[in-house]
Amino acid sequence: MTKLIDTYGRGHRDLRVSLTDRCSLRCSYCMPHDFAAWLPNENLLTTDELITVIEVAVAEGINEIRLTGGEPLLRPDIVEIVARINAIKNAPKLSMTTNGLALAKLAKPLVDAGLERINISLDTLDRERFKTLTFRDRIHDVFAGIDAAREAGLKPLKINSVLLKGINDDESVALVEWALKEGLNLRFIEQMPLDAGGIWSRSDLITADQIFADLSTRYELTPVDDRGSSPAEEFYVNGGPEVIGIIGSVTRPFCGSCDRVRLTSDGQIRNCLFSMAETDLRATLRNADLSDEAKRESISKAFHSTVLAKLPGHGINEPNFIQPVRPMSAIGG
Repeated sequence: MTKLIDTYGRGHRDLRVSLTDRCSLRCSYCMPHDFAAWLPNENLLTTDELITVIEVAVAEGINEIRLTGGEPLLRPDIVEIVARINAIKNAPKLSMTTNGLALAKLAKPLVDAGLERINISLDTLDRERFKTLTFRDRIHDVFAGIDAAREAGLKPLKINSVLLKGINDDESVALVEWALKEGLNLRFIEQMPLDAGGIWSRSDLITADQIFADLSTRYELTPVDDRGSSPAEEFYVNGGPEVIGIIGSVTRPFCGSCDRVRLTSDGQIRNCLFSMAETDLRATLRNADLSDEAKRESISKAFHSTVLAKLPGHGINEPNFIQPVRPMSAIGG
């Protein structure tokens, strides 16, 4: 049972761990194509430091870990990280969100090390559109990564897609057709105001309602009951058993059931993607005057104080909303 409960009664069981702020793509809704403001390497948590934080989190009731980035597969010791998390006492369920470019060579080693589930980001099936969205000609690597993940036994295999006005917003039906054919679990995600380039605009947002309406021209969509703390509203397609998901982070916020807390790659705890506050664990981990026991006690207290300070909602739809300084790539999805 989790010990991390906020003032609104939400228990926190899911820790999102960013391993790096670097990425091998330049998706326009995440960072500009010429973005190079990376964190200095010495600011990133070492593998030993990561494991220490995760061990404390698990002791406080965290039972799910999702590895994110930037792009987590750029971490050279990614397989070791997965294996060490899997070796923790009362090991948490372990998943990852990735762009898939390196999965062709890493999917099986990751599964052998203990990775259970994976989400792969793919916003289009068209090579030229992929180049426009990511500034890289590598859609073939994503498809190869999907095949490798399937062969390695990663199920359910989820695909995350963001639709952008005037770029790929006409592709929702095609993406569903492809996903159903390939046996993939597709989830559409509303674009969030977390880009480094400041291009997000509410007027350009492809909303959950619009996605549902577009898909309903081709499919009969029936709600799946018992959403729990999942961010996705799931729908049976033509009666099932296949499902698709829609994550309306902006227009249909799920803050009331959110059970997530986040660790950035440079060792900051955040209680929300849109939080304006962080708690520094890196300084604690590197304080030579503290014993290992004292460090763990301090980290435990930091988790509790961070969760207790969590607001009832992200506030995107409030008139005084301010976009966080850190973009998605520096927070972790």
